[in-house]
Amino acid sequence: MLPPSEFRIIDINSAYWGVSVETLMEQAGCAVADLVIDRYPGDGRVAIVCGSGNNGGDGFVAARHLLPYRDVDVLLVKPSSTIRTDVSKKNFNMVKHRSMSFEDADLKNYSLVIDAILGLGVVGGIKEPFTSAIHAVSRFTGPLVSVDCPSGIGTEQAVVPDVTVTFHDVKEGMDEDNCGEIVITDIGIPSEAVKFTGPGEAQRYPVPRPESHKGENGRLLVVGGGPYTGAPALAGMAAYRAGSDLVRIAIPNDIHSIVASYSPELICHGLEGSILKRKHIEEVLRICEKVDTVLIGPGLGVDEETIRAIKTFIAECDKPLVIDADAITALGSYYQDIDFSGRAVITPHRQEMEKLTGIKSPDEVEELADYIRETANKVGATILFKGQVDIISDGRHIKFNRTGNVSMTVGGTGDVLAGTVAGLLSKGCSPYDSARLGAYINGMAGEKAFQFQGYGMIASDILNHIGPSLIEALEFGKGI
Repeated sequence: MLPPSEFRIIDINSAYWGVSVETLMEQAGCAVADLVIDRYPGDGRVAIVCGSGNNGGDGFVAARHLLPYRDVDVLLVKPSSTIRTDVSKKNFNMVKHRSMSFEDADLKNYSLVIDAILGLGVVGGIKEPFTSAIHAVSRFTGPLVSVDCPSGIGTEQAVVPDVTVTFHDVKEGMDEDNCGEIVITDIGIPSEAVKFTGPGEAQRYPVPRPESHKGENGRLLVVGGGPYTGAPALAGMAAYRAGSDLVRIAIPNDIHSIVASYSPELICHGLEGSILKRKHIEEVLRICEKVDTVLIGPGLGVDEETIRAIKTFIAECDKPLVIDADAITALGSYYQDIDFSGRAVITPHRQEMEKLTGIKSPDEVEELADYIRETANKVGATILFKGQVDIISDGRHIKFNRTGNVSMTVGGTGDVLAGTVAGLLSKGCSPYDSARLGAYINGMAGEKAFQFQGYGMIASDILNHIGPSLIEALEFGKGI
């Protein structure tokens, strides 16, 4: 089962993998029509109650396929001018001659009603005129069929149909009590659209409100540096490119000037000495009060005192966390003593994963995926396993990412990925969404950088392509 909100992402990724929403809508509407013809023979009138989204579009297609066999009326909950997508408009125009306002119709004049009012992933409460339409449909005493899911599912005023024709798979929250008989129909969604990341993942990106102010779109703290200076700077700049408003970096004083010189946008906080120590943790925790999210690990090194400091910090920090690089080594099996409560992302490669669990990672991809999912569930965190194909799981859901290229083995690309994920997390994305969108965007940025730099690409080349890759993904989803 997948969450209802996931299917908007799947629609976009289906188009990315070559199966258009128009094709999916055609198959969906045809499936609804076929069920009605098969289950409810006769010559009684059929009302298809349609909303303004793609669920309504499925209803328009169903109407077109039913018209040769039944007397069909398309009842619009809102004016046709409010139909949102081009593909829905196209299908509406084919049945426009059989349409009327829902307000002008009386459901008592129909022998069967098809509910195509609202689809999956409705945000916020249901508002008028949908509330009244759902209420009227719910009172209909004849056969009632819902398209994909009952309108308003998950709310008190939801339609409860006799049959729900759902597409691809049952969605989370659907059962016979709220859906009636559930008929699952394959409408041609490519397996890649469900399994792999794509531009659909950008639907999880929190686009800033026009009236927002500095700091409202993500404040991040990077705890890093010591033996290495570039890692925390790369991570911080990647977070900015992912859309964070403010990035602070807590670094040892001995490298403060070096890290600060990478960019004037980085707000650097010096910690006494040359490495992170336990005596610094109280100070770092105070800085945490000014941020939304913390990334710990880039460039810290594995000095024993630093390892102890990392463990102390992770145990005491209550902010959403991204745990990367040397912080993963420090964490090790200690994760069993920490309640992450789903608020963390851990970003290991194969060797770091084995240090984390003490178990050799399987080589076969599907076995490895099961291992990642099981470990994420045990840890209570999202794991972004870095490899030729990245594997992302929160213990329940799983996605694979194969964007990127061979030149991304160069030093620093992991820091850019961690910063991208942390930037998204700071903006309010969930850990799982931050990890899968971050992996996709980072890989796409690497592909764009490769077009200019080839095999001589370095990590900083990726930074300027993070924003364009994100915009490209967002633009791809418009109108779908």
